[in-house]
Amino acid sequence: MAASAKVARLTTLALFSPTPNPSSPKPTKHRTRAPPPPISISMDPALVDPAHLQALMLACGHSCALRLSPAPPSSRAEPVDLVKLRTALAHSFIVVSVFCGAKYLANAGEEEEQRFLGLGLDLGLGRQEERRLVGFGRAVSDLGLTASVHDVVVHPSLQRIGIGRKIVDKITRVLHSRGIYDISALCTEKERPFFEACGFGDDMMGSTTMLYTRNVQMLYSRNLHR
Repeated sequence: MAASAKVARLTTLALFSPTPNPSSPKPTKHRTRAPPPPISISMDPALVDPAHLQALMLACGHSCALRLSPAPPSSRAEPVDLVKLRTALAHSFIVVSVFCGAKYLANAGEEEEQRFLGLGLDLGLGRQEERRLVGFGRAVSDLGLTASVHDVVVHPSLQRIGIGRKIVDKITRVLHSRGIYDISALCTEKERPFFEACGFGDDMMGSTTMLYTRNVQMLYSRNLHR
């Protein structure tokens, strides 16, 4: 019994630890990917500081500018008006915000820190803060038939780890629970693959988004300089 047990053990080890061959190439070392940082997701609009959201949008290059003409490729996103942003938050049907401990962003570097803060504004997002707003998304709806998803953003240093999908999934689940299934997303061509991965596709009726443009530029400029 002892001999058979010993042989079985050696056989098992031989399968997983083959005898090294001096002429064989050295095994490739695979880099272990760091685990994603712990995050908290909230649907309480009161937890979203408009100034922090403005900074997050700037860090992501997300623009809320009037879409009357295509922006030059090299142009930077302009900061969204805080008064309008506060109003938009108050009137959104669903607001999803994602927070992460500041220490998990500590390696982003000084340049990234300034980019995240947005134009050097002091927004109370220093490293001493316990939590930072790192993800956001919202939906507007008529509460009966249709809804649309807007402003889905994730901090650049935390992208591609599933946070954006969690935001969209949270929004769509709530809308479905309210019996709303006609859900659209306003996105750029660059953002299209992300929304397709979240389950969005072409409108089956072939409809498209159109923007009302008659006299809008004039009215917009007039209100802007009041």
